[in-house]
Amino acid sequence: MLHRNALCVGINQYQHFPSASLNGCLNDVQDMASLLKDMLGFEDSDITRLTDQDATKTNILRELRRMVDGALAGQYNHLVFSFSGHGTQVPDLNLDEFDRADEAFCPYDLAPSGPQWDRDHLIVDDELHNLFVQLPQTVVLEVYLDTCHSGTGLRAADLLLDRRPKYMPPPSIEAFRDIEYRRARPAHLKLMEKGLSHHILWTACKDSQTAADAFIQGSWHGAFTWHLCREARACGNHLSRAKVLAKVRADLSLAHFTQTPQLDCEALTRHAVLKVVEVPPNLVPLPTEMPT
Repeated sequence: MLHRNALCVGINQYQHFPSASLNGCLNDVQDMASLLKDMLGFEDSDITRLTDQDATKTNILRELRRMVDGALAGQYNHLVFSFSGHGTQVPDLNLDEFDRADEAFCPYDLAPSGPQWDRDHLIVDDELHNLFVQLPQTVVLEVYLDTCHSGTGLRAADLLLDRRPKYMPPPSIEAFRDIEYRRARPAHLKLMEKGLSHHILWTACKDSQTAADAFIQGSWHGAFTWHLCREARACGNHLSRAKVLAKVRADLSLAHFTQTPQLDCEALTRHAVLKVVEVPPNLVPLPTEMPT
């Protein structure tokens, strides 16, 4: 029997950066929570929501640790984490990225420390990896990241009035120069290596692109989250993850968004129907193609 738990995070307002506010991230939380309940069998009590002032680094990591600890204790065997908000980059400090930067997620209490971001108020991809790698292969983890970490992919279309990139640049020229000639290894690679390859990771764009906060059909949403939820509902659990991804990419392209969502997981999981599984997907002999 599945025992589920989810954390959905969305941040529109940033404590120290009111000019960097977004508009659709709280709606993304509601969209993801509704999808989990309506399509994936979650109860409302299975889902923790952290938004704006509640979505501090301390609170986010506390909830993720609670979920991981619960999984290790046998309380949960299916975990979901979604994050909608700004991303950024920071210099690599532990030398696991040769001549590279680390990708990071911006909580509500994001703050500078001198010319750099204060790491006590920033979630670096290493921290998520080190937490999630503790999960046994009997636990399914599915992560949805509607954020971006590089501003180098900005195009004119990303700056239209009805869309805004989810990217927070470094806090100073000095910090920018620290990463200017480095290339951050995409967070999805960090999160899927060394013991995490049996999990599922959705990201809103390529590492060289930006993810959009956009005005869609009368309200603001993360473009990736909105189209993902729309296509997942439309498929009614009849399409594989790979086919849902293809439909979301086509939707975004048709709407002139410059982002290309990514899906990282094992081939069996990629071609499995988008629904809850009872045991880790890498242990199930699933067909390689599902009917539409």
